[in-house]
Amino acid sequence: MKSVVILGTGGTIAGTGHDPDRSWQYRAAQLSVSQLVDAVPELKGVPLEALQVAQIDSKDMSWAVWRALGQALQTQLAREDVAGVVITHGTDTLEETAYLLHRLVGGRKPVVLTAAMRPATAPDADGPANLRDAVRVVQEAARRGLGGVVAVLHGRIWAGSQVRKAHSSALDAFDGGGRLPLAVLDETGAWREAITPWPVSGKAGCLPLSAEPPRVEIIHSHADADGWMVQAVLAHARQHGPLKGLVLAGTGHGTLHQGLEAAVTQAVAQGVTVWRSSRVARGGVSSREGDVLAACGELTPSQARVALMLYLLGV
Repeated sequence: MKSVVILGTGGTIAGTGHDPDRSWQYRAAQLSVSQLVDAVPELKGVPLEALQVAQIDSKDMSWAVWRALGQALQTQLAREDVAGVVITHGTDTLEETAYLLHRLVGGRKPVVLTAAMRPATAPDADGPANLRDAVRVVQEAARRGLGGVVAVLHGRIWAGSQVRKAHSSALDAFDGGGRLPLAVLDETGAWREAITPWPVSGKAGCLPLSAEPPRVEIIHSHADADGWMVQAVLAHARQHGPLKGLVLAGTGHGTLHQGLEAAVTQAVAQGVTVWRSSRVARGGVSSREGDVLAACGELTPSQARVALMLYLLGV
């Protein structure tokens, strides 16, 4: 039987607190990935390898961590004795990492991200079950010959290109932006029949992560948005390095306040690539005749930022 490699990056799944009754008081990224594996009795006897890639609260995710993660993935997925890889991650930026890896990692073997909404010391810790499920999904996906990047959370399998955090505190915190999960798991982690087709991942490889990331920022449209934020980032860029791209989290179907729109026109004139997304949770922004700014489809603003960075890198 081939091994499943578990790459740890920290997050709440590895968090600990001093008072089990106040589980919201904790520090993320305190336990090693090996400790997480040891806490799951159902994984005893499963051929596993655990490697620590990073140890951070995922709110602090960075290009440097993505680079290290990409390098580790390339190494492990190239091994003939490895069925696939699980990545333990924080929930806050999981949708960004999942989308990035979806674009870069080929679909020959499964890559499964998992996380937790409760720290390991909480009475209702969800990390152990999510980790168990993630390992079993790798094994079953490999048996079926399925590759690509997915996320396994709260008994559901989500496409890496669609998963996003939809609730700030519930155990069932993720969805697919209106899309159905790929499949549902039962209480033992067994895989039920797929609901939707398995995703096809990109094949660009992780080489783009070795480059310096282009500066791309996100700016929201809102009441009284007069473009001051755009002017501020342009002024900062003149002193500290070029601004390459802006993602606008617009209202509704990517609409912009007239004050913001005027400032964005100046940014475009200065060579900044500007894309439109929506601050609305579902539906996204589709391209329409007469659009001046590119639409980001169903991507969240944070996923659209990743997509624009890759575009600027030629991916």
